[in-house]
Amino acid sequence: MEKSTCFSLWILCATIVLQRKEDKEGKDREFMEREQEMARELLKGAYDLHVHSAPSHVKRALNDYELMEQAQAAGMAGVMIKNHYECTAGRAQALNQAGLFQTRAYGGLVLNWPTGGLNPYAVESAMRLGGRFIWLPTRDAGHCLTFGNMPGDFFDRPGIQVIDEQGKLRKEIYEIFQIVRSYGGVLATGHVSLEEAVLVCRKAREYGVTTVLTHPEWRRTRVPREVQRELAETGVRIEKNYANVEDGDCSLEEMAETIRLVGPGNVFLSTDRGQAGKELPVLCMRKFLEGLLKLGFSAADLRNMVQRVPGELVGEG
Repeated sequence: MEKSTCFSLWILCATIVLQRKEDKEGKDREFMEREQEMARELLKGAYDLHVHSAPSHVKRALNDYELMEQAQAAGMAGVMIKNHYECTAGRAQALNQAGLFQTRAYGGLVLNWPTGGLNPYAVESAMRLGGRFIWLPTRDAGHCLTFGNMPGDFFDRPGIQVIDEQGKLRKEIYEIFQIVRSYGGVLATGHVSLEEAVLVCRKAREYGVTTVLTHPEWRRTRVPREVQRELAETGVRIEKNYANVEDGDCSLEEMAETIRLVGPGNVFLSTDRGQAGKELPVLCMRKFLEGLLKLGFSAADLRNMVQRVPGELVGEG
């Protein structure tokens, strides 16, 4: 074969390969743009029920007002402000009463030492102020402290135990069950141990308390996916947290497998973002949705997880 013919064939083959590559890149780009647009649409009417904004004892990336501005710009229905050491129900109420935002703010109380630990009086106060979530101890949980202090911890303290020496729930927990149920609130497991979380969830459901299993992929609060499924079957709502993926506690693929096992109708997505140096919560929620769309979740599944389930938890369902 003449050299000119060989060269022509080489040029033809290279052109075909290049064209196919460009076609694939074009389709990939089109698919990515479609996912981004769908994620933006799903954000409209969505909730993020785990956000850390300032004022806070720990440095944050944005304050309450900035959080609300960004959530409203995305068309979100609501955000839950969480602070490890103070009740946020009053902050949420002030934001809502200001009349500046269509997006709604929600608050609650974490049962760490600065609010009295397992303190039924503080729970009653938070609920009367409009709080929606009561979290069991987080940074001050005995189990959490076995891993050492978290960044930003600023005092030494003993760990708070939810279970007594006989392996039973402490009596204060039953008082808290009654208060949360009477106000139609939500009890979340915080940073307690696997044993404590499972026992609390089962007993709370027996008492008719709406219950949330807090970020079960986090390395300090890891719960096997089969246990998550069993708890979901009793009516416990399972939180799936973008921070656990971004911080390397699990892959998005692993989380997706668990969601499919548990069922999207039993799951809500949150970000657990607001930390200084991290991407902002609204952007993280959009990326969370984009990632799950890539993994084959339908828009209906994602609406369950960012609109219906969290909306029901805050009384808007």
